[in-house]
Amino acid sequence: MSGKVYLIGAGPGDFGLLTLRAKEVLETADVVVYDALANANYLSLARKDAECIYVGKIADKHALKQHEINALLVAKAQEGKRVARLKGGDPYIFGRGGEEAQELLQAGIPFEEVPGISSTIAAPAYAGIPLTHRDFASSVTIVTGHENPDKEKSAINWDALARSASTLVFVMGMKNLPHIVENLLASGLAPETPAALVYRGTTPRQRSLVATLATLPEEAVKQGFTNPSVIVVGKVCTLHDELNWFEQKPLFGRRIVVTRAREQASSLARTLQELGAEVVEFPTIRIEPLEDNSALEKAMENLASYKWIVFTSVNGVRFFWQTLRKSGRDARALGLARIAAIGPATAKALEERGLFADLVPPKYVAESVVEALEKTASLKDARVLLPRAAKAREVLPDCLAKAGATVDVVACYETVPEEAPREEILKRILAGDVDCVTFGSSSTVDNFFSLVPEKTMQEHPEVLLAAIGPVTAKTLEGHGLKPGLVPDNFSIPHLVEALTVHYSKE
Repeated sequence: MSGKVYLIGAGPGDFGLLTLRAKEVLETADVVVYDALANANYLSLARKDAECIYVGKIADKHALKQHEINALLVAKAQEGKRVARLKGGDPYIFGRGGEEAQELLQAGIPFEEVPGISSTIAAPAYAGIPLTHRDFASSVTIVTGHENPDKEKSAINWDALARSASTLVFVMGMKNLPHIVENLLASGLAPETPAALVYRGTTPRQRSLVATLATLPEEAVKQGFTNPSVIVVGKVCTLHDELNWFEQKPLFGRRIVVTRAREQASSLARTLQELGAEVVEFPTIRIEPLEDNSALEKAMENLASYKWIVFTSVNGVRFFWQTLRKSGRDARALGLARIAAIGPATAKALEERGLFADLVPPKYVAESVVEALEKTASLKDARVLLPRAAKAREVLPDCLAKAGATVDVVACYETVPEEAPREEILKRILAGDVDCVTFGSSSTVDNFFSLVPEKTMQEHPEVLLAAIGPVTAKTLEGHGLKPGLVPDNFSIPHLVEALTVHYSKE
């Protein structure tokens, strides 16, 4: 029984520019055949059991030749597989998707084309260059820049391009840029015509420049522009300085390492990316349920006997709630017990489960929790349940006990070291390709330095070390390193805000 092939456009690189249809197909595909994508994170959308096959072609380094890729698509579909053929940009705009479709049709394989946002449109847009504008251009011509300049006769009608009032967009043309400019000038296009280059458009590594057509090749060399760059020629390029919104983002181009657990990193990574940063996910810990959860299960039987239940993390809420539901109980089992949350993120996690925290301290550390609790009522002889990580500071239970409370500390999850790509992060640090490393807890610090030598970071003081709060900062100091940034309020949003302020001053 034949399967089906989906020719999917992955877009120009910004993760958010993948279409909903493309995401839907990726999530259900048996096989993903992918190119050298501008954003390899798209593969994270594939099923864990999906077969992912790299067939990228970069310059003279081809994983597979085109006829071999065609044969692979046919073979996998003939096995009855649902195949996602993932290509950068749009498959039908210089992506050879039409050729692959013809090959599938000839083999009797059903297929669909899922359009993607082409870099020919997106890269100029992210650089503030609208390809059409009522005052400047009413049409667009997209041209390959990959044509061999030694050909006896060009397939491109240079005279027609020069005479038109179209915005001209050349792709894959940096190697032939002098040849392209020479032909346009020889065909009568004015030397002072505005022209632009956009390198790695829509990604945090985007760079752009505007020059005249005549000076564009020289400026490209001076400023180190290479492929992949889109070449734009036309009066619309004059709008670049006015409309260049993307490169004005507060964290644009900053390369920031996120060490949080993979399941926690997404919100921080998404916020940093929204502000223009290039996020390098380097999870140093993994959150796992306990093998023996009997202590928490026993506590569930007497929840109503506690005066306070104190949650110190989002994970504590998550695993507590899972165990509560698994025991056949719901929020009614808490009786009159009051609830404290160490910070707004933990409070929000409770709200999502229909519970509102009675207390959130002004500072999101253990000492502040106890101080706030004592202000509400005496803790003498009060029973307090503290569901938390298996390994955590003893400050909170000790302070509660000193205040007269009877404290039941119950582990409901544990953090374990994650197998992060150590060599990759070391290579980036040594190459000066990291601006900042963020730490959301002491455990992320300890596990980071189990993978990255302390000496390496000491030798690279230009890398900003950002700690979420004083406890995490103290752990950094214990490794012989001084945090360069600690927010006044100890939460992820305030950490991001502090980073934004810090880099705005540079």
